[in-house]
Amino acid sequence: MPTAETPEQAEVRRSVGGENDSSSRQLARFVRDTAENDATGMRVRVIFRRDRYLRSGDHIPFLQQGFPAARFTEPAENYAHQHQDVRMVDGKQYGDLPEFCDFGFIARVARVNAAALWSLAQAPGTPRGAKIRTAALGNSTELAWERGPEPDLAGYEVVWRETTEPEWTHVIRAGNVTRYAVDLSKDNVFFGIRAFNHSGLRSPVAFCTPQP
Repeated sequence: MPTAETPEQAEVRRSVGGENDSSSRQLARFVRDTAENDATGMRVRVIFRRDRYLRSGDHIPFLQQGFPAARFTEPAENYAHQHQDVRMVDGKQYGDLPEFCDFGFIARVARVNAAALWSLAQAPGTPRGAKIRTAALGNSTELAWERGPEPDLAGYEVVWRETTEPEWTHVIRAGNVTRYAVDLSKDNVFFGIRAFNHSGLRSPVAFCTPQP
């Protein structure tokens, strides 16, 4: 859940069930989708938790200021070689020393970061004002959003998933529009909007919230 959300934002989140759809969660999904490939040689695992137990990462101050942020960390840490003074105890070496670094792994982590940053820089920005029109009841859903300022913007895609799914599972090409009707009930699924450019690069998803 967003660290810096306002009481009004928290009320909307509770009403729609958006606990898994903060901008940071969308960023994490974007990193995984763009950086898990043959060029990086990495499997990116998204952990739906703000941070690890008993410590706090450098991304936390960004979250506290309302910025989307995620932490990159290895899945199985060796606690003898992090946050430790360099010392020898009973024949066991402690401390963060070069001989304990896996430089091949570090290189692949750098590729993951580079792939994510390059994709964010080249793709359109996350759509703003993504809304579900809720003024009337019905078994179809009308979505609306603001047009982005990017000169190479080609259009938008609607993504959706079942409320029990952690990942976006379906994509609908909406075109270069700012309003789109989907033949699905807004009561039954989650919706998001993402932009794409003429090169086919896609933005992070904007989660759709109610608009009366």
